[in-house]
Amino acid sequence: QVQLVESGGGLVETGGSLRLSCAASRNIFLFNTMAWYRQAPGKQRDLVARISRGGSTNYSDSVKGRFTISRDNGEKTVNLEMRSLKPEDTAVYYCNAAIGVGARIDYWGRGTQVTVSS
Repeated sequence: QVQLVESGGGLVETGGSLRLSCAASRNIFLFNTMAWYRQAPGKQRDLVARISRGGSTNYSDSVKGRFTISRDNGEKTVNLEMRSLKPEDTAVYYCNAAIGVGARIDYWGRGTQVTVSS
């Protein structure tokens, strides 16, 4: 069983920064990808940023240039640096880890709230 625990959420003013961390219970090399998703009230859960085992990254258009995803294999963590935050970034942020391609298995954390005040 894999456990993912997010931390680092909170309340920040527009233009501020936050750093989210996701701690995995197993070596993150096990996962094909690790990612951050977010879900605002009344909306679907959307991909924010993803990093592959090899270190390739991709971002949603709405966060490109402001957010940076990184991984620390030794610490078994994946981090999301968020800068120039906007009220529309307000959401619950979820850590995701995926294993497999044809028969993909997804693991999720419980989420951490990020609130950006205007």
